[in-house]
Amino acid sequence: MSRLKEIYRREIMPAMMKEQGYKNPMQVPRLDKIVLNVSLGEAIQNQRALEGATNDITLITGQRPVITRAKRPIASFKLRAGMAIGVTVTLHGERMYEFFDRLVNAALPRVRDFQGVPRKAFDGQGNYTLGIKEQIIFPEIDYDKVDKIRGFQVSVITTARTDEEGRRLLELMGVPFSQQ
Repeated sequence: MSRLKEIYRREIMPAMMKEQGYKNPMQVPRLDKIVLNVSLGEAIQNQRALEGATNDITLITGQRPVITRAKRPIASFKLRAGMAIGVTVTLHGERMYEFFDRLVNAALPRVRDFQGVPRKAFDGQGNYTLGIKEQIIFPEIDYDKVDKIRGFQVSVITTARTDEEGRRLLELMGVPFSQQ
């Protein structure tokens, strides 16, 4: 069992039951899944960009991503329907907890001038989305082997019903929110 999952069961779940007044442990919000998405506008001209992003995401998550394709053509971008324009990966279970632990405790502290993650990036149902500007903040990525610095989105899907429940869950799990 991952370290963060053990902390969740031992410390976070009882604390949230006491704070929120839950009667049943199944009512306590928990992480459901984490989705990483890399959008590659440059993949229209350069197919190697797709390979680079796939390799980076595979190293970061330990799971092979799925290639996302354009649903409809956009003439101004020279984009045709069915063209590969990004990669995405969905993490569940142990891999999800391991990735979240590395994100919070290893990657985010490596960001230059880090002031915390924004508090307002919740969607109204307790899910949180965070934009990462550079994949090189993860210790698994070797800076010398990176072809281009790319950003990606990390969506943390929880079972929380409200943003306040989701924010409290993520705070207890160690997410460094900004003071604003």
